[in-house]
Amino acid sequence: MEPAPLRDTFQRRINYLRLSVTDRCNLRCFYCMPPEGVASVGHDGILAYEELQLIAECAVRLGIEKVRITGGEPLVRAGVVDFLARLAAIPGLRHLALTTNGMLLEQMAAELCRAGVQRLNVSLDSLKPQTFREITRGGELDRVLAGLDAAVAAGFPPPKINMVIMRGINDAEILDFAELTRTRGCAVRFIEYMPVVKEEGWQRLCFSGEEVLQRINQQYVLEPIDKGAFSGPSQDFRIPGARGSIGIITAVSGHFCNDCNRIRVTAGGQAKGCLFSDEKTDLVSFLRPPDREGLCRSLQRIVASKPEGHGIRCGEYEHSNFSMAQVGG
Repeated sequence: MEPAPLRDTFQRRINYLRLSVTDRCNLRCFYCMPPEGVASVGHDGILAYEELQLIAECAVRLGIEKVRITGGEPLVRAGVVDFLARLAAIPGLRHLALTTNGMLLEQMAAELCRAGVQRLNVSLDSLKPQTFREITRGGELDRVLAGLDAAVAAGFPPPKINMVIMRGINDAEILDFAELTRTRGCAVRFIEYMPVVKEEGWQRLCFSGEEVLQRINQQYVLEPIDKGAFSGPSQDFRIPGARGSIGIITAVSGHFCNDCNRIRVTAGGQAKGCLFSDEKTDLVSFLRPPDREGLCRSLQRIVASKPEGHGIRCGEYEHSNFSMAQVGG
């Protein structure tokens, strides 16, 4: 018997868990973390795979249908492929996805596919090698592009590409990314820059979703398309004849909170109902020792306490500083 749909107090259906397996990353994207990275919490501060699996099992029991594995960079954690295979075998889990920066994808794509991962998202903010290096503080674009090819060769559908659009940095590449929906068949999602760190003058980097659409419409006619059952809060379009799609995620200029369908758990066991809320719940006490019933009740409380929306506006915001790598994106 399938569980009843899991809903919050605003009657949003919550069917999506973002589960971080590590806060470590092999890149240092400037909008995600400081140049030196984040302070390591140590081995004891990161949940064991058995504990992460227990969280996923309880979430699915409550009505979660999709689990996305995130980081940091999830592929840097040893043993992640075997863990993914165990997640894929959870009864009732309908969709297992993974977000990666693509740096290790070329050598790992085949085993990820065999493990049961169904979809890959690749964070990619520039198609220009120098710009890519500057954004990531040393990343190699060729390795990421080779990873995209390896994923398709391994049997994955063309990976989704997440591009954080930043004025004066990569906004000149909007049409190049849109073209990937035709040449590679990728789903490309343009994500508005979000002020994770309270940098003075952060608004100078903001490039709205509406501006993205205007730029693309200068060259292409876009057709609105329906989102899938597990899609996130994006507005989706297609260039006629393209295999892939274009998504616009307006995190700042046009709140998508009405469609929020997710909760998230960090690698250290902190659960959040909203990325930009300072409220979090420590799940560790339900994991050491394991307490399935207590864990399920705690997850239900997290869903019940999801806020109606985040507090970001184009002029101000109230959340505390954090690293995206520590929260799981």
